[in-house]
Amino acid sequence: MSASSWRPPATSGRTDTLLEELILTVGVIHLKTEIPGPKSREILARRAAAVCAGLGKATDVVLKRGRGAVVEDVDGNTLLDLAGGIGMLAVGHSPPEVVEAIHAQAQEMIHPCALVATYESYIRVCELLNELVPGDFPKKSLLANTGAEAVENAVKVARAYTGRPAVICFEGAYHGRTLLTMTLTSKYSLFKKGFGPFAPEIYRLPAPNVYRTPAGMTSEQYVAWCCSQLENAFVSHVDPSAVAAILVEPVQGEAGFIPLPHTFLAKIRELCDRHGIVMIADEVQSGFGRTGKMFAIEHYPGVVPDLVTTAKSIAAGMPISAVTGRASVVDATHLGGVGGTFGGAPLTCAAAIAAIEMIRQPAFLAHAERLGQQMRSSLEELGKECSLVGDVRGLGAMMLVELVLDREKKTPAVQETLEVIKRSVAGGTILIRAGLYSNCVRLLPPLVISESELDEGLQVLRSSIRHVAAQVRPS
Repeated sequence: MSASSWRPPATSGRTDTLLEELILTVGVIHLKTEIPGPKSREILARRAAAVCAGLGKATDVVLKRGRGAVVEDVDGNTLLDLAGGIGMLAVGHSPPEVVEAIHAQAQEMIHPCALVATYESYIRVCELLNELVPGDFPKKSLLANTGAEAVENAVKVARAYTGRPAVICFEGAYHGRTLLTMTLTSKYSLFKKGFGPFAPEIYRLPAPNVYRTPAGMTSEQYVAWCCSQLENAFVSHVDPSAVAAILVEPVQGEAGFIPLPHTFLAKIRELCDRHGIVMIADEVQSGFGRTGKMFAIEHYPGVVPDLVTTAKSIAAGMPISAVTGRASVVDATHLGGVGGTFGGAPLTCAAAIAAIEMIRQPAFLAHAERLGQQMRSSLEELGKECSLVGDVRGLGAMMLVELVLDREKKTPAVQETLEVIKRSVAGGTILIRAGLYSNCVRLLPPLVISESELDEGLQVLRSSIRHVAAQVRPS
């Protein structure tokens, strides 16, 4: 089957009469009550009483089930999911291949722990990752549970390999919420406020957000300045002989889907080669087909990281993550120096094998690229008529619209973005925010979504932006 002829099925789950009937009607959004409805409000009240108050929620949607890109809440409303579990659901909600793989594995064995005994599925996941991660050199993998664990392990092996303590990261970065990864993460007030002191030997440098190029500079001058700060850091911040790793997201996620310029990533690669530093690409959100290629770093010819961290869509939302890269680096720790009780559990490995085999197909990746083009075209067209749209950016189906009150000053439209999200959810489309200033709407739809489903969701988003824009007073 050619890439151009591939289309996702109308429903991508096991037989579910109600949901399939709704999907086969014209349009999939079907609202019986307001969002949240009465049953949802009851459960939200229970959440407020029982669950840690610090656990945020982007919407008041209370889900019952989902198939593909369509979800149903406890009140019987069907909605389109364009948040995709913050990028976990490349193969959609409950894809039959993954469900069947998990079911079959559960009947055989649930979890003996990879530290106790060997099972083939762990090895097979590593073999697939070693094959697919870029790099023409021997590779090995280590499995864990979360993206944060993958980053922690990548730093550990880089430190063991180099015998050095320091790690360089970047403004706008998001790498997790553990002590080390929270330290590596930017956006202080949301993720770090009140949680210090933080891990030592972490050095944060500017990363180019070309949309916000400083006044008086061209974008080329701005990128060149950021590259110069990489060099300057080895004088003003830390000697290169002390640096174990430079950690970077090829497309910054939480910062607002910022594809870093090729020149900047190439400079990182050059400095790592010059000084014996390990280059780590964090592909937790941008990996596994999200950008139209298996990994976002593949959009940057000649830039091959030493290690790649993955999670989220690797296993259709099951809790598994990985560090993959140069065997000499991954193997650098002492025996017993890495691992964990649940890392690479059989159920998650079974899910990962099924999901990876789906995502790696050229037709699947081509569809993801088409989805990205559809999102970009729709939002850029809106930007021609709506001044609230400041920028549309991303790679492939990792797409975002940044909302501003003034296009020249680029004043973040923070409250307005929240209103756009609320109105979109009320209209049956699940969306979430992003951006250093929380003024961006991010689009991470399941990559099995059809073009018609995506268009329906985009219509809701466009209508919401228009409505909110009409309420904004001229400055």
